[in-house]
Parts: sequence; structure tokens; C-alpha cells
Amino acid sequence: MTSTDPCSGGVDARRKDSLQAGLDLIDQGFTLIDENLRLVAWNQAFLNLLGFPPEMGQVGRPFESFMRYNAERGEYGDGDIEGYVRERVEAAKAFKTHDIERTRPNGTVLHIRGVPGPGHGFVTLYSDITRQRQSENLIREQNALLESRVAERTRELMSTNDQLREALRLKRQFGESLERSEAQMRLITDSIPALVAYFDATLVYRYINRGYHDWFGVDPNRPEQVSAREFLGIETYTRIKPFIKQALRGERVTFEYEAATLAGGRKLLRTTLIPELKEAGQVIGCFELTFDITQERKSHEMLVQAQKMEALGQLTSGLSHDFNNILTVVLGNLAALANQPDVKHHLDEFISPAIEAARRGSDLIKGLLAFSRQQPIESSEVDIDACVHKMDKLVRHTLPATLSLTFDLQATPAHCALDPHQLQNALLNLILNAKDATESRGHIIIRSEIQTLDSLHAQRLNLQPGPFTCVAVSDDGCGMDALTQSRVFEPFFTTKRVGQGSGLGMAMVYGFARQSGGNVEVSSEPGIGTTVRLWLPLIPSPSPVGLTPDTADAAVPPTEESQPSLALLVEDDVSVRKVVRRHLLELGYSVIEAENGQEALDILAKTCDLKLVLSDLVMPGGIDGQQVIRRASELEHIAKVVLMSGYSASAHPIKGVPLIQKPFTKEQLHEVLHSIRD
Repeated sequence: MTSTDPCSGGVDARRKDSLQAGLDLIDQGFTLIDENLRLVAWNQAFLNLLGFPPEMGQVGRPFESFMRYNAERGEYGDGDIEGYVRERVEAAKAFKTHDIERTRPNGTVLHIRGVPGPGHGFVTLYSDITRQRQSENLIREQNALLESRVAERTRELMSTNDQLREALRLKRQFGESLERSEAQMRLITDSIPALVAYFDATLVYRYINRGYHDWFGVDPNRPEQVSAREFLGIETYTRIKPFIKQALRGERVTFEYEAATLAGGRKLLRTTLIPELKEAGQVIGCFELTFDITQERKSHEMLVQAQKMEALGQLTSGLSHDFNNILTVVLGNLAALANQPDVKHHLDEFISPAIEAARRGSDLIKGLLAFSRQQPIESSEVDIDACVHKMDKLVRHTLPATLSLTFDLQATPAHCALDPHQLQNALLNLILNAKDATESRGHIIIRSEIQTLDSLHAQRLNLQPGPFTCVAVSDDGCGMDALTQSRVFEPFFTTKRVGQGSGLGMAMVYGFARQSGGNVEVSSEPGIGTTVRLWLPLIPSPSPVGLTPDTADAAVPPTEESQPSLALLVEDDVSVRKVVRRHLLELGYSVIEAENGQEALDILAKTCDLKLVLSDLVMPGGIDGQQVIRRASELEHIAKVVLMSGYSASAHPIKGVPLIQKPFTKEQLHEVLHSIRD
């Protein structure tokens, strides 16, 4: 600082020193330049902050020298030094207020603020704001880092939120899917014909299907309130409780039992319990699956019964052949003996009873064949009600007045393909059984109606579903217990006293029904009565012309052949062959005999005037009667071919060839031969 007063030189010097000392105490740099851009005043902070040497701190020092010093030491960067100096000197000459920041090469940040001073001078303040700017930068960096972290965290939170939202969406979707699956599973378990349930280790039901409601009336929506002890009853529950304990020990178990249902009936049930185990092997509950096996058991019993009947049928079929051969010999010889004039006085006492006994034996064999379904039938289209109604005339006069017989026929029009005589014989057997069951003092009703068997009922009867005629014979007699019903169709089984029945009546009824494509159903209760139902399949429509019971009954009276003809008799049994040979001779035939099929074929090949071939159906030696008859049918000169059999494996082994059942009489043989047109 300077003064123009010479008298005050000492004072001014002191003042100058004091002022300079005061300025040097200021942390900010300070300069004052005059209008000529020369240094007037400064402080030490200015020199220190800008890095000027002390000797540059002189009054009158040009502003331009400071700019040049800075330019030369690179304060303004590499480049044109003179240009840098000139640019800054020109800016200073403007004496305009300025406020700038400049960072020195050493990193110091200066805040430079210049304002015009009194008297065309210019005051400039220099502040070191390096730390401030570093703090600000640090704050900005920290803020930026914080913002980055916040942004990153925000992104993480948003991602987490997105994941949570997706998880919630998947949870809802899974819940909806689970609900649909549960609904579908319930629909499935409610639809199957079985009981499905699950109970935990404390015997509390957690799930039951609708079957429990249908059978026992419990609520499937509240399984935890369902008690097996209550809906099964204490007696049944006590019986099955050991199996439940066994399942809770980890063992799969299946058991059967009877249970009363809501409808008041009883079902035979089969239950399987499957334990659910933890990884450690601990039982946490059991799955329960229960089936109604009532019909299955009945079907099994019927199958066993059918197999037993089939075995008995095969036995009777085999026996019938030998018996029929024996009876053919017996009846033939007795009939021949009865025609001898010298035995007339023995006819009523000896011969007629023997013939009658042999005929009963023949009827017995026919009953066995009917039971085994191997008795030939003459099937025709029969009006069921018309055929059944004829029974009124046949049996009315034989029944006592104390026994009521009523017909309730509602099956018109109903036609079935069957043998009308066998139908009437079956009904006769049922009426006589009903008569004995009522001790001739009850009521018998014969009903007929058209019914359609559903699949379940048809399965029980071993039939195909469809339309059937049901002919039922009911009585109010003593009825049958379960054991009797299980054996009712067995041949020779009877509950009648000795001598009052052969035990073949119901077996014949069964054989007729099965041979006619139907079946028999018996329902009975001791003390109430019995109903026997014949299920006979309907045919679509009756033929315009068919055999009826009346036309089938017609018999052709025997007549002898006008001219002797040569017949070939083929029979392996010598005694039978002798009897049949006599029949043929008495009917006017000359007879050539063959004892086996091969011998018969040899005779056919060598004999050209044969008119009749009568052959047994089954013979030893590899060539049977069918082969003989087929060969004979190929020969034009043979007018008549007939098969005979003792057990007739088929009603018509060869289409169009008559088959006569052993034993037969001469008259019956004549009927068959007469029915064949020459």
C-alpha cells in the first residue's frame, strides 16, 4: 500500500506494515491492481495459493508478469504461451466482475472472485476450495454409490416383488389346479362302483367318496365326523377291527364281511387297507378300497353250480349210451316175446310189467339226456301263451279240488324257438312239484310276461341281455331253504319220500331251459312258497308256417313195405343189431349187417341194390356213422338214410338226415322210415 503525504511517512509505513500483517493473516488470497494492471496490494496467501515466488510480491508488478509466469510453468496447459497471456490480460482490462474456479496442475482447486474496486482498480479474492470440492465430490460419489445401491436394491426388491407376484400367481394357479384335480378326483372316485376312503393313524376319516352316502347315508363333505363303528354297527366293526389294527402296523390286508345298507339290504363286501408310511416306516394313515362282491359271489356260486351240472351231465351222457343199448335189447326182445302166441297167459303177469319197467328206464335216460342238454329237440317257433294255456286241459282233471290252479298269461304275442313238448313237460314237472309242496291244499299260479333282461340280471343268469319271455310257476307251499336251493338242479336229488320221485324233474327243467337258449331262476323262502321262472329268449318274428304242439303230436300209423327192399344195418353191439334187424325184417326189409364203419363202406362199394342204410352214430374203429351216411347219401340208388344213437351228441349231426333215439320200437322206426320220401 502507498501514501502521497511525505510528512506522514513514518505513520504510513507502520500502517502499511500493520495492514500487510493483517492481510497475511487472511486464509484467502488477496490482490488489488490498479487501472494500469499493476499490483497495488496482496497478501502471503495469494503467493502461497498460486505458487508464486516471494519476489513477485512487489508494488507495481505488472499483472501480465503473473499470467506469463503461470503460462510458462504450464498452469494453463500446453500450447501458445503468448496467446494464453494476451487472452487473460485482455480479459483483465475489461475490469468486469468475475467468479470462476480453476484447478491447478497440482490438484488444488481455487475459487477466484474479482470485482472492480474504488478508483478504477480491481480486487480479487482467491480461496482454496480443494477440500470442499473433494468433500462435495466424495458426497456426490457417496450419493451416487448410495443411489446406485438404492437403485440396485430397488431392482432387487422389484425383482423380488416380481418373483413374489409370480409365486403368488403360481400359487393361485396351483391352488386352482389343485381344486380342479381334487374335483376331478372326487368325480372319479364318486363314479366308480366302490367305496374309496382315507383315515389317519388316529382312525379319523380324512376323505370318503359318495359311495358311503349312497350305501350308509353319511356325509362325504364332513369325513372327520364319520364313524365306521356307527354306520357298520358295533357287531360288524368288532369283527373287522383286528384287520384295521393289522393295517396300522404297516401290513396290507384284505378281508370280507357283510354289512347292512341304508336301503335295508345286506351286502357282501371286500375291503383292502393299504398303509401309508413315512420314510422312517411309521404308519400315518391307511387308504381304504371296498367293493360290493355280492353279485360276484352269486355269480361264482352259479359258475360252480354250472360246472357241477356240466360234470354230472357228461357223466350221465356217457352212461346213457350203454343204458340205451341195453334197453334197446330188452324192449326189443320183450316186444318180440309178447307177440308169441304161447306166452299170452304170461303177458299181464310177467311181460307187460317188464316192458313198462324198461320204458320207465328209457324215460329216465331221456331225463338224464335232457339234463345234460344232449337230448335231441325238435325246435319250432312256438306261441308261448298258447302252449302254456294247453297245460290247463292236460293237468286240470288230475289235480285235486283242494288245489287252485290259476293262469295269468300276459306274454301275447311272444314266440320262442323251442320244443313245445319239452316246455309242457317242464311245466308239468313244476306243477307237480308245486302240488307236493302245498300238500294239494294251496294255490298255484302260472304267469307269463315279456321282460328285458338288463346286463346285471343277464350276467347272473349267464345269458345275453335282451328281450325274454318269463314263464313263472309260483306256489304258496312249504318253500326251500338255502341248502335245498343250492342242490335243486342236481339229478337224483329230491326232498320227497322214497318212491315218490326220481329226482330228475328239476334237472330236466334245467336241461330244457339251457338247451333252448335260456335258464331257470328259483326264488324260495321256507314257509312262504316257491317261484320258478323259465327265461326263454324271444325270436324277432314268427314264421308263417311252423310246427305247433298239435301238429307235432301227429303220428304216422305203421304200415309194411309193399315190396321187400335191401337194407344195410350198421351197429357194433351184437345184441342191439339183432333186435334192430328183427324190426327191419318185420317191416319188410331184407337186411345186410355190418359191425363197424369200415365193413359198412366195403358193403356200400360192392352192393348196388341197397335202398336203406340205418347206422349207429358212434362206433369204434375210426369210421363213425356220419361218414357211412355221407357215403351212402352220395349213391343215387339208396333212397333212405337214417342215423340212430344211444346218446346223440347232436340233434342233427347231418342236416336233412333223421336221427332216431335209442331205445326205439318197431313202430317208432316205421314212423321215421315212412316220413322219408322215396
